[in-house]
Amino acid sequence: MSLGPIFRARALRDFGDGAAAVLLPAHLTALGFGPGEIGLLASLSLLGSAAVTLCIGVFGGRFHVRPMLLGAAALMATTGIGYATAQSLALVSLVALLGTINPTAGGASLFMPLEHAVLARTSAARRTHVFALYSLVGMLAAALGSLASGVPGWLGIGLGSAFLAYAALAAGVALAYARLPRAAMGEVSDGRLGPSRGLVLRLAALFSLDSFAGGLAVQALLALFLFRKFGLSVAEAGSFFFVSGLLAAVSMPASAWLGTRIGLVNTMVWTHAPANLCLAVAVLCEICGWRWHSCWCGRCSPRWISRLGPPT
Repeated sequence: MSLGPIFRARALRDFGDGAAAVLLPAHLTALGFGPGEIGLLASLSLLGSAAVTLCIGVFGGRFHVRPMLLGAAALMATTGIGYATAQSLALVSLVALLGTINPTAGGASLFMPLEHAVLARTSAARRTHVFALYSLVGMLAAALGSLASGVPGWLGIGLGSAFLAYAALAAGVALAYARLPRAAMGEVSDGRLGPSRGLVLRLAALFSLDSFAGGLAVQALLALFLFRKFGLSVAEAGSFFFVSGLLAAVSMPASAWLGTRIGLVNTMVWTHAPANLCLAVAVLCEICGWRWHSCWCGRCSPRWISRLGPPT
């Protein structure tokens, strides 16, 4: 089964998400929204993504994957147009709640469970390596998207135009999904969990705790912090996240190798411990006045280490 369409679609949408995560706080600030309102919009976008993901988990098994992916691509286009045109808090809140852009730069969206359902149909021997490659493609594309976030400033065009470009990327995403082979669509079922129900629920509880902590430092809010704390431009912040994303991408091949040697769960657990230690060191660096050291420890180091876990 060819997985090329999934990889191409992920590259395109993560490129757009990587740019949007840096541009969105700057765009919202230009519209006159304060940090509290931007934080509210970030929360709404994450809540919307969580609700849609839950619905896919409960009802998605009753439908073929390709039509749902094409619908997600259409929603991606609508989201870009919505952010480019909406100006009031009410309309922007609606776009944030229902749209595909969220402050994690593509880490949580309705695309993920659908694409994972396709990737999970690969053989057990290849599965971890396939997921590692899938994550590597996404991380590299998101890093390039972060770097491209400075293009509107270099061209002297409004930030709203960048979201129209995000909408245009959805056409390429839809074209990739349309070329998914029939074998990738899977069989329709009632979506109920079988003997693995207990394990899935325990893992969901574990990931919920991890995501709660991660939600305190999502990329869009960290970009807002860099704008306000250090006076960085969009291009400078994009360069920072570009380096951070490259470091995260480097860890993807290592995760597959490590998972085959110490086990998948051990890889997830023991790579998060040093990452969290780096976050604690970042606080000490900020207290001591070492601001850029704080950014490095708080973003780059944890991303490189903790990203060893997700493909497992």
